[in-house]
Amino acid sequence: MKVTMPSVRLRLTLWHTGVLALVVCIFAGGIFGFVRARLYAALDRQIGDDLATIEKVYREETGDLGELAHRMGIAHFAVMEGGTVVYRTPDWPPTGLYRVKSLSDPSHHIAAARTEMTVRQTLWTLGIILGAGIPCAVALAIGGGYVLAGRMLAPVATMAETARTITAQSLSARLRVENEQDEFGQLVRVFNDTLGRLEAAFEELRRFTADASHELRTPLAAMRSVGEVALQRSLSAPAYREVIGSMLEEVSRLTHLVESLLTLTRGESGRIQAAFEVVSLNGLVGGVVDNLRVLAEEKEQTLTIEVGSPVTVRCDPGILRQGLVNLLDNAIKYTPRAGAIRLAVSQQRSGEAAIEVQDSGPGIAAVHQGRIFERFYRVDDALSREHGGAGLGLATARWAVEANGGRVELESQQGNGALFRIVLPALGSRDGPALQPNLTEKSASLQ
Repeated sequence: MKVTMPSVRLRLTLWHTGVLALVVCIFAGGIFGFVRARLYAALDRQIGDDLATIEKVYREETGDLGELAHRMGIAHFAVMEGGTVVYRTPDWPPTGLYRVKSLSDPSHHIAAARTEMTVRQTLWTLGIILGAGIPCAVALAIGGGYVLAGRMLAPVATMAETARTITAQSLSARLRVENEQDEFGQLVRVFNDTLGRLEAAFEELRRFTADASHELRTPLAAMRSVGEVALQRSLSAPAYREVIGSMLEEVSRLTHLVESLLTLTRGESGRIQAAFEVVSLNGLVGGVVDNLRVLAEEKEQTLTIEVGSPVTVRCDPGILRQGLVNLLDNAIKYTPRAGAIRLAVSQQRSGEAAIEVQDSGPGIAAVHQGRIFERFYRVDDALSREHGGAGLGLATARWAVEANGGRVELESQQGNGALFRIVLPALGSRDGPALQPNLTEKSASLQ
């Protein structure tokens, strides 16, 4: 059977009461023991004084021992010499609650007693007071603890009420921080940070949905328009082939868009598993340049590559190649005819490897540099569509580099071209791709 735990407020109250009751009981026991010891010590001192007085009188005036009970209040004592009783009070030895002490030497033996009744009555009264005080203290602890726990947990109730009102449409709402230094203030800050991340994620999802819908609507509208025109007119075979070719171009664009989205989504979710190996960057960059050189030649662009000493890194060559292809393809698209594009491979002083892709295109203004790697983001929408871009190339390139434990840096000024720099961890670095949590050493697929 499942046991339902009491509320936090009740548990705090019970803990507070239990601890306080334990402290009160220990304190009461300590007080009782201390008073008892002091009272019996005082009684022992009184009996000791009685013994000293009896001995003095015995040594000086033996006949006056009977007057001690009347003059000194010593009611119970006995004096013996050897086996002979010199003097003793009528009710000696006393019976009942009496405390007896004796004093002996070779010539005589003296014993005296005093009643413990007064001490016991005092201890009984103290015990009643303490016994009655403990339940009162526990009751006050329960009431005070319940009120105190309620006041301490009031911020949690406020947070819960505020959190209930937050929906996907009101993620901009934040919890109020009463005290930033206490634990509840830290909890509120963490919760607000989480809300901020959720808001950013929802906003990115809305923007992605809108951008994807826009990107898909354009080729679909073009195909529908071309198809409707072809149906309304009687065309010759060459004209129908031209219509079909136009529609196939839009289908190709749609296919490229969907494949790019699929690759980026699978990559960012960790579904593409990388297979790391030691790779020569010189050879990898040279192969990418050879494959895309024909695109640069079509625009009469100068494509140069600068390599020095061999540079090796541990990466997934397929994924890294995809990112480098996207960066170089982007440079070719936006570099004007007869422009220049430079690639360079180098080893930095920190041990990191770097691949630079520099073009002589229009450059990127500072206002756009913070968002240039976002999905579907375009600096010039019309120019991007003219070059057939879907706004996913740089986003995919950044993912490909980060999947290999690296980063992409951008240096650009509007009108002065752009420099994209891929920085990869040094070979054998602990911060390298082997420690990336979503990647395991299996074959990668970018299909």
